[in-house]
Amino acid sequence: MCGVVGIFDLRGQRAIDAELLHRMNETQFHRGPDEGGLHHEPGLGLGHRRLSIIDLSTGQQPLCNEDGSVVVVFNGEIYNFQELVPELQALGHVFRTHSDTEVIVHGWEAWGAACVQRFRGMFAFAIWDRNQQTLFLARDRLGIKPLFYAELDNGLFAFSSELKALFAHPNLARDLDPRAVEDYFAFGYIPDPRTILKSAHKLRPGHTLSLRAGQPVPASVAYWDVPFTPTAQGSDAELAPLVIAQLRAAVDSHLISEVPLGAFLSGGVDSSAVVAMMAQGAPNSPVNTCSIGFSDPRYNETEFAAQVAQRYQTNHYVEQVEPDDFELIDKLATLYDEPYADSSAIPTYRVCALARQRVTVALSGDGGDEAFAGYRRHRWHLKEEAVRRWLPQGLRRRVFGFLGAVYPKLDWAPRFLRAKSTFQALARNSLEGYFQSISFLNDTQRQKLFSPHFRRELNGYHAIEVFEQHARRAPTQDPLSFIQYLDFKTYLPGDILTKVDRASMAHALEVRVPLLDHQFVEWVCGLPPKSKLRHGVGKFILKKALEPHLPQAVLYRAKMGFSVPLSSWFRGPLKQRVHDALLGPTLRNTGIFEMRYIESLVHEHQSGVGEHSTALWSLLMFEAFLRKVLQPAQPAP
Repeated sequence: MCGVVGIFDLRGQRAIDAELLHRMNETQFHRGPDEGGLHHEPGLGLGHRRLSIIDLSTGQQPLCNEDGSVVVVFNGEIYNFQELVPELQALGHVFRTHSDTEVIVHGWEAWGAACVQRFRGMFAFAIWDRNQQTLFLARDRLGIKPLFYAELDNGLFAFSSELKALFAHPNLARDLDPRAVEDYFAFGYIPDPRTILKSAHKLRPGHTLSLRAGQPVPASVAYWDVPFTPTAQGSDAELAPLVIAQLRAAVDSHLISEVPLGAFLSGGVDSSAVVAMMAQGAPNSPVNTCSIGFSDPRYNETEFAAQVAQRYQTNHYVEQVEPDDFELIDKLATLYDEPYADSSAIPTYRVCALARQRVTVALSGDGGDEAFAGYRRHRWHLKEEAVRRWLPQGLRRRVFGFLGAVYPKLDWAPRFLRAKSTFQALARNSLEGYFQSISFLNDTQRQKLFSPHFRRELNGYHAIEVFEQHARRAPTQDPLSFIQYLDFKTYLPGDILTKVDRASMAHALEVRVPLLDHQFVEWVCGLPPKSKLRHGVGKFILKKALEPHLPQAVLYRAKMGFSVPLSSWFRGPLKQRVHDALLGPTLRNTGIFEMRYIESLVHEHQSGVGEHSTALWSLLMFEAFLRKVLQPAQPAP
């Protein structure tokens, strides 16, 4: 696991500033504290920070082919590299190392841009081919590893693993993108390919980008998409052993390492499944497992993690996060480099720190909810879809639109009485309804939040356009598979994988996600939708398959998530900080916000009249980004 950086001259072969390239590379030191390397030639500079995992002695980067005409910088792991080596050797390629990185170099020589189709893993890399005068960028299929880029006003093209490296370039324009601001307050993150800046972009998952000097920067090219092509059919009894076989193969493929390896164990189904497969695959080598606990029992899952750890006799480590663990707010802003509002980033940061004390590589269970339909919102969406099929849209809009408007917002009430958002969702079509269900701040809240001036800057843009773009390319119209596809394209790379990448790499920890092995994803997505969500039970077939391997209490308990007690923080220890940050000059001076509305959110929440913790946290993280990242990054006059 590493960090990559590069500068390419789009206009010719001007000399690249070596000191600037070095500074950009060093902003990502945390991603690769073991070694650093640079490559210079006319019109090009490449940089790399290395976290040594495979081939510790000879895997240094940038890495070249035999004659030095092809150079690569690479972040990630190619899990099938040992299978590809003999195939490439048979084509005449000579290997000088035992690293997976060299497979990328020779794979490019043998197969060109199609090399990405042969790689099984998580990756973001850049290849320079001097003979073809081509710079080739690629990102893995699911977006596990990040890659940012920007076309600068002086004709240079820069790219990096984290946005902070681009911030180090003095020619990067730092104007906020109004559409990204709208996206952030709708989703809680900024979906690909946007960043918070107009001038910078993320390479989309499953895409490549080829550049040549003297030619304009082209659009990226997709080489993979999430398929929902039928794979396996049958009864539960027939499918269950197939699920275990596919799961075991995915986990086994992720275990190659020359450094200590372990796993996160939250006590949920997905991480417990990964640990079970790891332990069964190496019964004589106890798995190192790590868990985070909370003193508040509403958020604490350690007892379930302990059951799994005891069953498989793992070397289990637990650390408790106290209710006042909010000192990370400013730290998180500098980790993510742009506004990011998933508060579970706090315990994720802590569990990565705990894991790094004992291992260099950790496997996680991320991706299981997307693949097997495990989110509560999946169940609610199908219930709403049943109503939509029953009532014509015109009637629904009139009836439920009226109910959504007049029904009070009962944040304090039991869940079955909090029907306002459900009525509002039912008044919409399927896409609009799902967007409503996942929004951090709904349409009405964002309308109130933004100033009239900022709404004019948006020029009619609405964050649902992100969903609409993906919906046009969706390979399925099944109601459940359709929203799973949207999650794969937005929430998974934009929120979940972003959270884990930055939190883990801040501690020089490599996190692998076997449930997002693309072959496993392809197979699972092809299962019948009714095998994933049945009778209100998400991950149905996965749980059935795991019954011989995990305790019933782990498999069939209510989903808790990885949450923190924001609501009580904002009424207690963070009360003054929220007041000062959200009503202070940082947000006020942007011209983006209607400050009277923010004042009402703060007052209602802190007085107990309303529940606005999600909106307040989103604003708090936006303020921290402005104060800790954007403003300090402004070039000196």
